[in-house]
Amino acid sequence: MRMQFWRKAVEDIYCDNPPHQPVAIELWKAVKKHQLTKMWLMKIIDEREKNLDDRAYRNIQELETYAENTQSALLYLTLEMLGVRDIHADHAASHIGKAQGIVTCLRSTPYHINRRKVFLPMDICMLHGVSQEDFIRCHQEKNVRDVIYDIASQAHVHLEHARSFSKNVPGKACPAFLYTVALEDYLHKIQKVDFNIFHPNLHKKNVLLPLHLYIRSWKKMY
Repeated sequence: MRMQFWRKAVEDIYCDNPPHQPVAIELWKAVKKHQLTKMWLMKIIDEREKNLDDRAYRNIQELETYAENTQSALLYLTLEMLGVRDIHADHAASHIGKAQGIVTCLRSTPYHINRRKVFLPMDICMLHGVSQEDFIRCHQEKNVRDVIYDIASQAHVHLEHARSFSKNVPGKACPAFLYTVALEDYLHKIQKVDFNIFHPNLHKKNVLLPLHLYIRSWKKMY
């Protein structure tokens, strides 16, 4: 019902008849001001609806598809709000969104395990002989850490791909991509604890993160 509400809300917004709901009204204003592409909003809703059944991703590609249609779609919209319509920026946004989706999946794993749910890609778990029960019981054997290593490595690859476009990405697109600082911080922390997804250090705040964000913003780097 939530997804149906937002699907109809988006349709009405693009007919200049937004529902009397605060978020919908603000979204209508943003659509009018920045000429946002309807397709990206509908992709987010459609992908979220597919994901409502609370099951593990069958493979890393399925996780990347979910990330592309949600996180990357939000980045495409953010670029449009910044007045950036550039193929290199779009390529970077695609990879950053995928990295963000993968890191979010990793970061949320301890929370979901408390609810006896595991959403990590099944193909990588099977490759290393790890079951969902191994995660639920918080096992920390090497094969469990190898699963996390493989998934985290894929996020790192996407960040590197995104940065390979940096010389051709317009400077005014960089604010949309500053989230890479937080992604990089998490990947660095999980590497330091040898890919132990349950390590308490992963929940500690990095007090230097705002400084790193400021420096990247000042240098127009991501």
